[in-house]
Amino acid sequence: MSDMSLSDVMPGSSPGREHDPIARFGQKPSRRGARAAKKRRRQRRRRTWVMLLVGMVVVGGAAGAAWVTLRPVLARMSEPNDYPGPGTVAVSVEVASGASGADIAAVLARDGVVKTAKAFVDAVKASPDGSGIQPGVYLLRKQMSAAQALAALLDLNNRKTLEITVPEGKRVSQTVESLAKALSVPPATVQTALRSPALGLPPEAKGDPEGWLFPARYDLRPGVTALQALQGMVARTVTVLDRLAVPQARRHDVIVEASLVQAEGGRLDDFGKIAQVLQNRTAIKMPFQLDTTVHYATGKFTIGTSDADTRVKSPYNTYLFVGLPVGAICNPGEAAIQAVLTPTPGPWRYFVTTDPTNRVTKFGVTLADFTKLKAEYDLWQKAHPGA
Repeated sequence: MSDMSLSDVMPGSSPGREHDPIARFGQKPSRRGARAAKKRRRQRRRRTWVMLLVGMVVVGGAAGAAWVTLRPVLARMSEPNDYPGPGTVAVSVEVASGASGADIAAVLARDGVVKTAKAFVDAVKASPDGSGIQPGVYLLRKQMSAAQALAALLDLNNRKTLEITVPEGKRVSQTVESLAKALSVPPATVQTALRSPALGLPPEAKGDPEGWLFPARYDLRPGVTALQALQGMVARTVTVLDRLAVPQARRHDVIVEASLVQAEGGRLDDFGKIAQVLQNRTAIKMPFQLDTTVHYATGKFTIGTSDADTRVKSPYNTYLFVGLPVGAICNPGEAAIQAVLTPTPGPWRYFVTTDPTNRVTKFGVTLADFTKLKAEYDLWQKAHPGA
């Protein structure tokens, strides 16, 4: 039996090669191959870092873009929705008729008076007087606090208006002069507006504006035209007649008779009695014999009436014609209209303003009563010649 080494009994092995790793795994690499492998490993590591940096840049850029977009939104969400006040430069703001609190808020925000409409709406809700804003043009300031803007709108001293007062008993010719002065236009401009089909006179006015320009104080917006102002006066008369439930068929006569009561009455307490005198005379077909109708016919504004005046031929002369004149002789107020609708019951057929200075009017039933009252007036006339 021969000697055998371990290699002789291990299959797949050959003598002298069992400790040679190169022989086991292949040929030993060259130095050039080792350097190439090392270079590839460095390139892989570099690509990894580049990709990581690119990812970080992309993420950071997206975050930056998002911040640019969101920052103003976040700023608006965190900043107050109201100015601290009290405001800067003056600005005119118009509050339209019938505008709600939200409507007014939108206008104020648009014109830069308040910072947000919500701030003003909140101020209106918090105020017990918030619903009391009147239409008109107001002088406010930009960048006011909502509370200050509301207070300014509730103060009518801040409302810019053209004020005109049409007193009771004034004729259309006098109203034309007042309106022309208020609007700084020639009287002819107002006269032209009176003739406009757009004036708004109802059919029962028969084209005559006398008596239909309601006497009241009017606050006119800056820039209003003569026609617009007159339209408002006519509309006011129609509104009063509607409210008093005067039938359309009676409106002409009511306005005419009310103008007589207005022109003759010195005091409100006398209106109902004067209206009753006119109706008592109408019932017996007795002429009214009113000096005021003669003055209107002659274009005078005096108190005294001459015999020649009473004979002037005019459909307004109630000395010559029985019943109402053809039209009104002035613009009556609501009290005079109400007196015609509900006169004070009584038997009077005469009345005389015995003391025009103090507007004292006395009433009588008989011709003798009238003669006595006329004598009182004659004494006053003697003490006031030329009146």
